[in-house]
Amino acid sequence: MTQFKDQTLLVTGAGGQLGRLAVDELLARGATKIVAGTRDTAKLSDFAARGVDVRHLDFDDDSSLASAFAGVDRVLLISGLAPNRAQQQIGAVAAAKAAGVKYIAYTSAPAARPNADAGGISDHYWTEQAIAASGLDFTLLRDHIYADMAIVGAGAALASGKLFDATNGGGRNYVTRLDTARTAAGALLSATGKEIVEVTGPAPITQEEVAALYTELTGKPVTRIGLTGPELQAGLEAAGLPGPYAALLVAFDLDAAAGQHAIVTDVVERYSGRKPQAFSDFLKANAAALGA
Repeated sequence: MTQFKDQTLLVTGAGGQLGRLAVDELLARGATKIVAGTRDTAKLSDFAARGVDVRHLDFDDDSSLASAFAGVDRVLLISGLAPNRAQQQIGAVAAAKAAGVKYIAYTSAPAARPNADAGGISDHYWTEQAIAASGLDFTLLRDHIYADMAIVGAGAALASGKLFDATNGGGRNYVTRLDTARTAAGALLSATGKEIVEVTGPAPITQEEVAALYTELTGKPVTRIGLTGPELQAGLEAAGLPGPYAALLVAFDLDAAAGQHAIVTDVVERYSGRKPQAFSDFLKANAAALGA
């Protein structure tokens, strides 16, 4: 599963959490020509010391794209967070093709579509379309919700004793950030052709079950409270979340209610060589972060 380990492999956003994990995985699996793209090269001095070619890469700077992609065979394009990320990523795809890149793996999201209520989801769709139209080989990695986010979101639920959602009892197949990174690195090392894949955990779990796990692991009672999409949006904004980010979280919940997040695949094992970590096992392994 490492047939491309001696080709030049570029990871964008290599200074981020997912990017760092992906570069670590490439090193662990014997990749010999790794390029780490980042806006701040000084932050990746540790990778440079391990033989990684660290290059300046800024999606808003066309000249940096040309120099970062020079001589690269395969790219892991990690989706960004900027408001103009669709434009940025479409530009990166064009620059990659112009530089002679042969393959792109892209970290997308479930149910990417042009008419999504939240712009964050449609951004993925337009990036996917640009990649498909490029003529390059690709793997569109539709990464499901990180299990790690359930740690981040646990504080409010544990403090209030209430877990609010708009999933209408729909399951969500959480996948850990580490499993996602390993899968992306594996695709970069071995995938061929053109494919869209769902990157999931081993089984979906409802928010009722998440609340029960919070209670079990901390001893603090947490009850799941179902809301409508507009009610959840209003509550998130009242709690201080920016409107666009709140809309994205609501959209994810509504997609879960529609069954879009309950998909189960073997993609993690196929590309990482490991079975995905179950959500309950992940929470138990990180119980200290919950205050347990």
